[in-house]
Amino acid sequence: MHDAFLASTHLVVGSLNVGSLNVGSLNIDDNATRTRLLVYVLVGFAVILGLIALGWATRRRRQKDIPETEPLPADPGALRAEFEGFYVSTTLDGQPLNRVAVRGLGFRARATIAVTDSGVILVLPGNTVFIPRGTIREVTRSNYTIDRVVEPGGLVLLAWTLGDTRLDSYLRVENTAGLVAELESLLAAGPALSDNPVKGA
Repeated sequence: MHDAFLASTHLVVGSLNVGSLNVGSLNIDDNATRTRLLVYVLVGFAVILGLIALGWATRRRRQKDIPETEPLPADPGALRAEFEGFYVSTTLDGQPLNRVAVRGLGFRARATIAVTDSGVILVLPGNTVFIPRGTIREVTRSNYTIDRVVEPGGLVLLAWTLGDTRLDSYLRVENTAGLVAELESLLAAGPALSDNPVKGA
């Protein structure tokens, strides 16, 4: 019985070591096999990238009605505070996993966050986003959004309105409490006069 078992074991191992594929060491010596595997990997990678691009394009089409952000005013008012950190994402109101992909809001980036009398200025690489004081609805904290999970209260959530679309922007800074305090102070000041212009003036 023991000899029969050994014989069957050698037969199975021998059948696995076929051609130039050594299963024991997982070395692939055949150039054609390596080429085929490389092609399979590249094709799979291309398919994944294609699906990501398709999903991104579809999202942008769905969000095409979100208007452009407000232009930066010539005089943004006095600088209340400035913080260095990260712009994490902007999502639709109450939907932390539904990223906004248009109007320069789609990508996480390092940011300078300036709180001025007229609103909040997000200085991003190649883009500046101005959030007027009168469009800010709420300032709170969160611990997660799309692609990002941090400690409880580690993200500053700035809820604001762009046109008719309610948005949530997530910011990550070292001095979280300081940024929240400055934004709450700005919010308590009420809408700036320039947020409600008088037609014909």
